Amino acid sequence: MTTPDNSPDKLPQHLAVVMDGNGRWAKKRFMPRTAGHKAGVNATRKLVAACAARGIPVLTVFAFSSENWNRPEQEVSTLMSLFVTTLSSEISKLHKQNVQVRFIGDRTRFDECLQKGIMDAEQLTRNNTGLVFNIAANYGGRWDIVNAARQLLQKHSGESVTEERFAQYLQTPDLPDVDLFIRTGGEQRISNFLIWQSAYAELYFTDTLWPDFDEQSLHQALDWYAERERRFGKTSKQIQQEQQNKQAS
Repeated sequence: MTTPDNSPDKLPQHLAVVMDGNGRWAKKRFMPRTAGHKAGVNATRKLVAACAARGIPVLTVFAFSSENWNRPEQEVSTLMSLFVTTLSSEISKLHKQNVQVRFIGDRTRFDECLQKGIMDAEQLTRNNTGLVFNIAANYGGRWDIVNAARQLLQKHSGESVTEERFAQYLQTPDLPDVDLFIRTGGEQRISNFLIWQSAYAELYFTDTLWPDFDEQSLHQALDWYAERERRFGKTSKQIQQEQQNKQAS
């Protein structure tokens, strides 16, 4: 295993992960897709612990997209059941780890039991000061933007619209934009996830199926990120000069 670089300026402040490949992982093992989802829960548990250990401030995972409702009814039912049982079994552990759990997305489509579990989890961990763990459930980036636009129009009709004001009505108003976007499973697209927040994210795609994504896999992604030159529209020369000025001060 490579030696991790825990320098704050080399770590993403906000890591987003599309956890893809559960079904294919199960199929390779001649198991039902639901077995893959259960194995994926274990990988997520390890990811949260690894991010907390590395000192990454914010982690957002794509647990259930607004498009996932189109999957077979049995699979959706199993996913919802797994969601409830996992939430009830994991939340106390996350609380003990000082993790603040948040949910982003339209939760109104979930049944009352799941909605209550979500509210209870957020309430229990709201004052925790460690890793902010966002779970995107029934979430879509376009929905997030349209929802923000509606709220903005209702509260600031006729006023000027700025990026800063608009961002305050997204699902992540108090969090930094995504620095590193990881997608497992071999696909190379963002799939309507955190569209606005990922405008300047570094995109890391890996063939590793989600249940197999372990701490070493995360270290490889973070090492790759640490080598990226993030210019935000500036030139390399400007970035180098800023770094020199920072080191001299």
